[in-house]
Amino acid sequence: MNLKNKKVLITGATGGIGNCLVDKFHNLGALIVASGTNEKKLNDLKNKYPKIHIEKLKLDEHKDIEAFIDKIDKKLEGIEILINNAGITLDNLSIRLSEENWKKVLDINLTSSFLMCKFAIKKMLKKKYGKIVNITSIVGHTGNLGQANYAASKAGIVAYSKTLAIEYARKSININCVSPGFIKTEMTDKIDEEFKKTLIGKIPSGNLGTGEDVSNCVAFLSSDMANYINGETVHVNGGMYMA
Repeated sequence: MNLKNKKVLITGATGGIGNCLVDKFHNLGALIVASGTNEKKLNDLKNKYPKIHIEKLKLDEHKDIEAFIDKIDKKLEGIEILINNAGITLDNLSIRLSEENWKKVLDINLTSSFLMCKFAIKKMLKKKYGKIVNITSIVGHTGNLGQANYAASKAGIVAYSKTLAIEYARKSININCVSPGFIKTEMTDKIDEEFKKTLIGKIPSGNLGTGEDVSNCVAFLSSDMANYINGETVHVNGGMYMA
């Protein structure tokens, strides 16, 4: 798999999966801009991978996204790959879920990722080349207790990605999704052990996935080995959900 000197923007780069994405693309020789909201964690990434660029971005500031993409495009001298990995959760049972928290999750997870795609595609059209991989979630396909807003946002990403794939396929721009199941991260490390056992018991493979499982799939879809794959969602979940 050759990603040497490919120009990639990775959002949500400071989380568990985001860290693995940066590591994978760095090891494959890509030119990386890593973005996130946590300045300390971004600086930690920069210290670990001195050749990458880091940029802070608050995805709830929709008005700033176009200028942000302009800045990244100039810095990379032409953005070629966009990995939309940023997202938040604000969980609650549906009857207790506030309208504010419903909107906030959709604003950041769905609207912001769409706008990132929209403005990145405008840059990619100039080269008639681009790869976009949107990170969704098993929850967007199965639903999950207390996550109506999160599930809706992730299902929406799958839907708009299919539409974008149809619209720009003839311009050699591929848009796909990767849908992780339950992945071992700092977040899952904090889950009660008994609940974790119950959760793992529902996974046919009998284990949690790793960030590398996800990043391997994302790297493949970002490469020219995946040129004839478009509008697809690849599930990385140990068999817990099969489309």
